[in-house]
Amino acid sequence: MKNKLYLVLVMFAGLAVMFNSCDKGELEELYPNPGKSSTATVENFFTGFLKSANNVVMPYYWRFFVVEQPTIGRFTQVMGWSNSPDQYIVSAAISDWRWGQYYNGPMTHYRVLESLYNELDEEGQAEMKIFMLAAKVFFHDQTQQMVDIFGDLPWSEAGMVREIGDLDGALPKYDDAKEIYTTMIADLKSLSNEIGGLELSPFVAGLFADKDYLNNGSVVLWQKYANSLRLRMLMRISDVVDVSADIAEILNNPGDYPVVDGNDENIMLIAGGPDLYATTSSMTGGIRQAMETWGQYDIAPMALCDHMVTNTDPRLEITFDPNINGEYLGMDPLLDGTEQSNMLSDGLIARYDTSTFTRNNYFPGFIIGAAEVSFIKAEAYQKGLATGDAKAAYNAGVEQSIEFYYAINATGDYRDPIVMDAAVVAAYLDAPGVAWDANDAIEMIATQKWINSGLGGMVQTWAEMLRLDLPELEFRPDNATASGQTLPPYRWLYPSSEKALNETNYNAVVANDKFGVKIFWDVN
Repeated sequence: MKNKLYLVLVMFAGLAVMFNSCDKGELEELYPNPGKSSTATVENFFTGFLKSANNVVMPYYWRFFVVEQPTIGRFTQVMGWSNSPDQYIVSAAISDWRWGQYYNGPMTHYRVLESLYNELDEEGQAEMKIFMLAAKVFFHDQTQQMVDIFGDLPWSEAGMVREIGDLDGALPKYDDAKEIYTTMIADLKSLSNEIGGLELSPFVAGLFADKDYLNNGSVVLWQKYANSLRLRMLMRISDVVDVSADIAEILNNPGDYPVVDGNDENIMLIAGGPDLYATTSSMTGGIRQAMETWGQYDIAPMALCDHMVTNTDPRLEITFDPNINGEYLGMDPLLDGTEQSNMLSDGLIARYDTSTFTRNNYFPGFIIGAAEVSFIKAEAYQKGLATGDAKAAYNAGVEQSIEFYYAINATGDYRDPIVMDAAVVAAYLDAPGVAWDANDAIEMIATQKWINSGLGGMVQTWAEMLRLDLPELEFRPDNATASGQTLPPYRWLYPSSEKALNETNYNAVVANDKFGVKIFWDVN
């Protein structure tokens, strides 16, 4: 009975997420008046499906302040912090929130969208196919992040109460993380092929453009999203699976498998107004509330600051505001908490830039961009996984990243934007710690990936750091903790709800539910 009650609550919680994230007008679209329409439609529910992930895509207060700053922000050192006891433990409340965002969000909504689509006749399915293909790409993106955080997941059987009709039978098993990855990678190839072969009628094309607020109805961008995501996932598992043929297939056939090539094609969620509310959220507050609260969450990290200062990085002046002395000094993670707090109170630590980041009402939600794809190409070419010019791809990635962050700075209205200086960019590419060196190529690529994804894409930043063990960062051991977790973990623990309410299936994976167990692709 307890299990049955839980799953009923999950179903209602998923619907509650959607109701809370929509205004009255949107709800009327998603759930029309029964006197006017008999059912919700695939095209309207597609918009709700996209919105169901807003809280983990956009830089909202809860995501940044409560969830990522005390965890991934520290583990990757893209955010500065003051050392304190138990600082490398991911709390149960944080795991519960991230787990719930996925299962009450994209998982629940995708299953409903599937049901709506399956109820259509053959002609209706053909007409609405683009919505399902696009939804599956986005669903796989969200799922990949969950695997990278937790490992094995309830996936293939999750959210199936409506179809199964038996609450006890709908308790989902945990799928093997590697199998989830390989299934999604194969799906993404098929999705790209299907999307590329679609010919939308003018009516459906207009409808898709109206409902798709991520890529504005661009079928080409959805195909590039599918291929870029597939490329990311292939590289993520490249140390444990021979994926050279798959990577080469994408990179050697841009006509059949196009990827995100320029910043004008970046897959990201554009903020439309103050505190990002134009895309709606059930969480209050935006990036300013998240980062400036208590003066503790916009702290510049030492390793990132030092690398930028040493190599005269063009992104430095749009990434950080200098300290009271006009210096770009980041927080040293090896100092004790008292020393760090004193430096903060004395104004000696630089802060994240107010115009680009903390007071930018239009800071976007990162998904996948041109710079990341270029760095993936550079690594693939350098490792011989495909044939191409690794140096050219690396340089392109650096330039695209710089261009991207200057574009974000230009969206802010707190201060006048800073104009990018092409000569400074060229000089940066010749700096000793940046200029291409085949002997240190992988470390250089990893470092630029870290700088690029940084604050906006922390899940990807963390996964790449774990996969490559680069860049090499130092942490102060927490020897006072009673948990034994003295350094950052390799994964998060499953939420307490799983242990209590999906007990039989949880017990099948309990042996691996430890901070020190690595995700399958992390073998370095």
